[in-house]
Amino acid sequence: MTMRALLGAALSALIAIPAIAQVQKKEMPGVRNYSRVDATVGCGGQVDPAAMASLRKEGFVSVINLREAGEPGADVEAGRAAAQAAGLKYIHLPFNVAKPDSKVVDSFLAAVADTSNQPVFIHCGSANRVGGMWMIKRALQDKWPVEKARAEGEAIGLNSAPLVAFATEYINSHR
Repeated sequence: MTMRALLGAALSALIAIPAIAQVQKKEMPGVRNYSRVDATVGCGGQVDPAAMASLRKEGFVSVINLREAGEPGADVEAGRAAAQAAGLKYIHLPFNVAKPDSKVVDSFLAAVADTSNQPVFIHCGSANRVGGMWMIKRALQDKWPVEKARAEGEAIGLNSAPLVAFATEYINSHR
């Protein structure tokens, strides 16, 4: 390995460490793969509608659901009703990894930037889509280097090579 490659790998590792350290995984009944990124955002996978009240008790004021209504186990209307009953604002932005839509990403970025939605809980089925969207948010809105944003996305749940490719392309085309 060349000295340049070694330095690049070392720099990438240093950039990634704070991102991974910031994501705090914890158990939340009714929420798959729950993590807290900071005071303004939490992330997760599938959410049992009964868990919406617990999310409100955690201090969240809104929920962004990235699941498509036709996904197995995705009861969007029950989630919406439970969120609203718990006093949470509910934002449904269905995102399909196989056919990613830049307009959904644009809407996501607007929703997370809106301070009236914070603290926000963002979820999908596993937290893969959440990690991808969060990668984009960190790179574009927070001006993070792409590798650091990707590392945090992976700590949240990003694990799809096609989604990483889409997120990287979206970031590069919007800088």
